[in-house]
Amino acid sequence: MSTVPPKRTRFAGMGASFGYAVRGLRTYLATQPNARLHLLAAAAVCATGFWLRVSALEWCVLVGAIGFVWTAEALNTALEFGIDLASPEYHPLAAKAKDVAAGAVLAASVTAAVIGAIIFGPKLVAAF
Repeated sequence: MSTVPPKRTRFAGMGASFGYAVRGLRTYLATQPNARLHLLAAAAVCATGFWLRVSALEWCVLVGAIGFVWTAEALNTALEFGIDLASPEYHPLAAKAKDVAAGAVLAASVTAAVIGAIIFGPKLVAAF
């Protein structure tokens, strides 16, 4: 009797991977208050973009900035989960790794805010 698991088809493997990714996003949103804050900020950016009638190119840049922040925050969360598993007790290197990952999220967020200011600033000034 073989102990090798049955071979999955390529399509079934992709479906399973997609399911894991959806589960990861659910975990991210359910466990991370900052994720919900980023979701709210993304909704505000989209509402403002519709209100100010930004161009297609501006939409691409805004969506890219939103995705950049979401990706940085999700990777930060994954790194924190991994560090907490590997080093449940305080360790200065674990703290440094978490701090650097949080700094990456801050850098992504500041970059996104600057992009928002560049795109929305002139339009808001013109609107008022």
